Order: sequence, then C-alpha cells, then structure tokens
Amino acid sequence: MAQEPPAQDQMQYEAMAQEALRGVVKAALKKAAAPGGLPGAHHFYITFKTDAAGVSGPTDLLAKYPDEMTIVLQHQYWDLAPGETFFSVTLKFGGQPKRLSVPYAAVTRFYDPSVQFLLQFEAPPSATASAPAAPPAPAEQAAGAEGDEAAKIVSLDQFRKK
Repeated sequence: MAQEPPAQDQMQYEAMAQEALRGVVKAALKKAAAPGGLPGAHHFYITFKTDAAGVSGPTDLLAKYPDEMTIVLQHQYWDLAPGETFFSVTLKFGGQPKRLSVPYAAVTRFYDPSVQFLLQFEAPPSATASAPAAPPAPAEQAAGAEGDEAAKIVSLDQFRKK
C-alpha cells in the first residue's frame, strides 16, 4: 500500500507561531515602557538584523554593525516606544544618545537573563543583500547556564517538521 505524501502546510503555522511569539516581545516592551519601567531585576538583551527592512538609526552606528546588533534595555534607555509593528528607543553609544527604530520582524533573539527567558526567531530576509544569513547561535550558548536553575528556553525547533 502506497503512502500519501505529507500535506503541505497551507496555513503557514510556522509563520503564525513566530508572529505570536513576537507578540511576547511587544508585550514585554510595553510593560517596560509603562511608568516605573522594568520591574525588579528584569532587563532585556534584544538582538536584531541591522540590514532588515524598516530598521533605522544613525548610519555610522548601523555601519559599525552591518549584520546584527544586540542592545540592552536595563538602566539607561529613554523614550521607549513600542508600536504595533516596531519599537523605538534611545540608547547611549560612546556617550552620545542615539535613536533606533526596529521592526519586531527584524528581532532574532529576545533574552531576559533575570529569569533565563529566551526567544529565538528566524532571521528576516536582508533588505540590502540576498546572501544567506549566518545561522543563529544555539539557544544554550545564548542563554548560558547561570545559577542552579536551568535556562527556560522557548525555541520553535521542537515544532518544525523533520
């Protein structure tokens, strides 16, 4: 008896899952932007593709990080404005305040080391080149193994077809 080939995912569940998890990033940034800022020891490491469509900031800064950049939202950030499709924030680089705007679709990693929470996303296509992107670092390397508690890692790999 011949086996039927697996059905194609015309619902695009992978893309829907990525979009839903990016909603977690948006919700976390909205909490951080509320009066009082980040609660407790929470802080964020946000990695994004600097060459993704919609990323904007000072050209000298983006040129220094032509592929990917990680920013930290902890003590010194200003004017955090999480929108529906992107967020903007002012950070100091070399002592100078610089404003960045990043679409949520450009985010490749979101990490809160205070609770060992990590989300990883597939890299968006480059806005300037069609060269393949380097594979993201394994979640275990990005999260580290701080303290006795194991890192809480949410990865979409477990849901992918093999």
